Amino acid sequence: MAAHSTIEAITARIVERSKPQREAYIDRVRRAAAKGPHRSTLSCGNLAHGFAVCSPAEKDALAGDIVANLGIITAYNDMLSAHQPYETYPAIIREAARQAGGVAQVAGGVPAMCDGVTQGQPGMELSLFSRDAIAMAAGIGLSHNMFDAAVFLGICDKIVPGLVIAALAFGHLPSIFIPAGPMTTGLPNDEKSRIRQLYAEGKVGRAELLEAESKSYHGPGTCTFYGTANSNQMLMEIMGFHLPGASFVNPGTTLRDALTREAAKRAMAITALGNEFTPAGEMIDERSIVNGVVGLHATGGSTNHTLHLVAMARAAGITLTWQDISELSDVVPLLARVYPNGLADVNHFHAAGGMGFLIKQLLREGLVHDDVRTVFGQGLQAYTVEAKLDAAGQVYREPVPDESGDPKVLTKVDAPFQSTGGLKMLTGNLGKGVIKISAVKPERHVIEAPAVVFHGQQELQDAFKRGDLNKDFIAVVRFQGPKANGMPELHRLTPALGVLQDRGFKVALVTDGRMSGASGKVPAAIHLTPEAYDGGPIARILDGDMLRLDAVSGTVEVLVDAAELAARAPATADLTDNEFGMGRELFAPFRRNVGYADEGASVFF
Repeated sequence: MAAHSTIEAITARIVERSKPQREAYIDRVRRAAAKGPHRSTLSCGNLAHGFAVCSPAEKDALAGDIVANLGIITAYNDMLSAHQPYETYPAIIREAARQAGGVAQVAGGVPAMCDGVTQGQPGMELSLFSRDAIAMAAGIGLSHNMFDAAVFLGICDKIVPGLVIAALAFGHLPSIFIPAGPMTTGLPNDEKSRIRQLYAEGKVGRAELLEAESKSYHGPGTCTFYGTANSNQMLMEIMGFHLPGASFVNPGTTLRDALTREAAKRAMAITALGNEFTPAGEMIDERSIVNGVVGLHATGGSTNHTLHLVAMARAAGITLTWQDISELSDVVPLLARVYPNGLADVNHFHAAGGMGFLIKQLLREGLVHDDVRTVFGQGLQAYTVEAKLDAAGQVYREPVPDESGDPKVLTKVDAPFQSTGGLKMLTGNLGKGVIKISAVKPERHVIEAPAVVFHGQQELQDAFKRGDLNKDFIAVVRFQGPKANGMPELHRLTPALGVLQDRGFKVALVTDGRMSGASGKVPAAIHLTPEAYDGGPIARILDGDMLRLDAVSGTVEVLVDAAELAARAPATADLTDNEFGMGRELFAPFRRNVGYADEGASVFF
């Protein structure tokens, strides 16, 4: 079907807006592709260092431009459940490359931190910046100019966006992302949330809380709720960086390993040495970016991607705005109900038809572009499949059925869970922000209440424990932006605000910080920019000011006369404690140079 008129119009607008930067970027990609890699032109010393540990046969092959050399960038560590499976991937990839007549080398490792571990801790203030550090670390690995293509082993929150930025910085190289998959289903996510709220109320102790958390996060793979990590996997598939059907296959299965081997061999096939050269920088274009945004809306994905997709697009010379994201949300229906937007987890989503069914439905209404390039070598229609194993252990693909395996989890485009995607841009006299309402009940889409101002999560938690918040209010949590303290996620607020909402109070959150992919039932205006540190209007709010958060009209405002608001001196905060400890001093240059949230909160763009 032809693309939806609004999808076409927004895509065309992005193309026109991006033209100067995109043309310059494509020119750089093509000039880099024309230069190499040509290992035979490296000095003997360069080359000897580059293949010192290779076998004699591999050295002979790499001495000229005879076979492809595949660079592996890995985010492996065995503390993160999602990344622990990557320990064995390099050996699988090297053997697959050998079978394909080439060579594979681990080009470098990148850091991978877990927001689940650092939540509410000082280390969380490094989380957003880790994205750009990961991009730089991957860039160092690929800078040796020994490689004809790259595969990226990463899956979680900031890791995939950072790796995408690196892949696009090295856009002359073909790049394939290889997922590890979600952990098997454990304690249901809604039950985990219930225990968290009981703990916040003091009704259960730490032992009960730890038991529930351990039953939820219990083995290798990504967390099973639909947060940023699993949103990343959806994006990589719908944008064509994954092989079809690869995103949500569990770790440790024969199919998972077969898909890894297939990805390595496919990466070898799309280098400049063959006939299917697919450089990442030319493969990813404005249509691919729009497809990613549409997928985010259709699945109720992570608010973090209002930052990451903007930064990823800029790495390819494409200017994506929050306005684009918001307008796309208005025409893209919500087709998936995965926690926190429902009770199911990503395993249920995959079993119901997963990415293949989702893409098929979106294509049916012209909501995504089919005429895109992908690592699979075909348009998006080739992704309307389910990956399976044949008797010989090889991957084959079958078309997904016309009906969902579970309509309560994954529905058809003509029977959506809601008519819009649920991510909206907010504007008003407090600046610009975003809100995710796919998990917020309609009666809470508009909240008007007095402000209670805090300069950190702990202040709000202390007020909750004292019983000071048993009332209607909008929590203003400021000095949480990228320049102030690195823009940490504020999920320690979620149980307390959820308890208050369940008690019948009208509550909401307004912040220049983040709430990420687990944004749930409490309305939250997040990523507010300009941030308080820059003297943004959020710094002028006083306790008791009436605020209005309207997710229907897309506004966030303080109901104060404009002249009075302008006359107020912006509040200040002592951020000394946010500058040192747990590595925060090392990231001072990031805080000084980071851009605005609506521009991707990056140090690069």
